[in-house]
Amino acid sequence: MIWKILPRLAVLIGILTLFSGCYSFKGASLSPELKTIQISNIRMETAGGPANLSLDVNERLKEYFQRNTSLKLTTQAPDLLLEGTIVGYELSPQAPTSDDKAGLNRLTLRIQFRLTNRLDENKNFDQEFSFYQDFPQNQTLNQVEKTLIPKLVDQIILDLFNKIAGDW
Repeated sequence: MIWKILPRLAVLIGILTLFSGCYSFKGASLSPELKTIQISNIRMETAGGPANLSLDVNERLKEYFQRNTSLKLTTQAPDLLLEGTIVGYELSPQAPTSDDKAGLNRLTLRIQFRLTNRLDENKNFDQEFSFYQDFPQNQTLNQVEKTLIPKLVDQIILDLFNKIAGDW
């Protein structure tokens, strides 16, 4: 029985070996000279959204950087200064149905981040990051907010981190 699959397995291993050199991904890495980061309080400059959204984003950012980097949080002369503003919290209908109702609703979160790298000004940026999640029309925003917001925030933080530390 094993003799029947062995030639196919050998071909598969050969193909995988051949293509393994074609793609390479560079991992996230911060300059070893960077020691500290200041994450300023995230500002809320949009209507809508939970009252604690900016606080939630701020705390998740701090936790992410503490968990995934060796940077120390500081408020005095940081190597990296990260400032953010929530600029959009929008609900929009998607996927119209035959009776002119939305089949899905989309919740979009947009956050403008500004990074100041005191050791390398070429790494500074001011950029908007956004992410959305769709949910069924038969559910209200209040029903899904508690599960959607963490997903939106986590993805934006991941995109932000990849922008800061990723060598893409």
